[in-house]
Amino acid sequence: MLALAKLLARIPLPVLQMIGALLGWLVWVASPSFRRKLRGNLRQSGLAQNDSDYTRLLYSSIAEHGRGGLEVLAHWMRPPATLLARTTRSGWEHVEAALASGRPLIFLSPHLGAIELTGVCIGSWLPRKLAPLYRPPKQAWLEPLMLYSRSRGGSTPAPADARGVRVLLKTLKSGGMAYLLPDQVPGSGEGIWAPFFGKPAYTMTLWARLAESSNAILLPCYTIRTKPGHYHFHVQPFSGEANGDPLHDASLLNRNLEDLIRQAPAQYLWSYNRYKRPSGAPRPEEQA
Repeated sequence: MLALAKLLARIPLPVLQMIGALLGWLVWVASPSFRRKLRGNLRQSGLAQNDSDYTRLLYSSIAEHGRGGLEVLAHWMRPPATLLARTTRSGWEHVEAALASGRPLIFLSPHLGAIELTGVCIGSWLPRKLAPLYRPPKQAWLEPLMLYSRSRGGSTPAPADARGVRVLLKTLKSGGMAYLLPDQVPGSGEGIWAPFFGKPAYTMTLWARLAESSNAILLPCYTIRTKPGHYHFHVQPFSGEANGDPLHDASLLNRNLEDLIRQAPAQYLWSYNRYKRPSGAPRPEEQA
């Protein structure tokens, strides 16, 4: 499998994305659970204006799921310079203003577009040390590739556990940067139920604690696919202020993530089980 992954990573990106789109449709045909989650979460979002718009978004999303799943091999294994040469950016003035403040930075990105390339952009374009938070993939053979990619440029990957939190805090308190995917469902006791596109979702609270402890600036961002083989990185200011109340802060986070997703809804990972209840977590109606 590793040899196959290395072979696929060498395929030109436009061709790899074309194969990925086909793969997305094959998974759609073969997997009832994929179809159920994708349909249900996209409907739940309320982003489609009518049935025709929903069908358009659904069909686009199926192909984008496949593109994203396959191109990640290239993002993990190709030299950053070759990837950045294909990537434009916008909102960079917000990053420059944050750097001028001297405060640490926390980049927040949902599962939108090319999530691995987002980490490459942050780690390559900025002069500070980066600690990207990661959760080991279900396929164990992929983890070495993920760690290799996220360690480039002197970055220190932080696993999603107590040890990883210490890595994040140490990096931030030394003036560095963190990169989080805060729409991942946290473990029991590590989140709170908050609205996400109108439905309670168990939501990470770590980001707010990190920001408070380190006085970090929050920067929502994403990288989306544009024309074949090309990308665009976007960053914008965080809207609103965390106040230490877990429900307020989690709701605020989700509103910021929703704003990003609305900008490129077809490239969000709608098949992710965002509304699941972690083992041991209360039901939404039982939340204190």
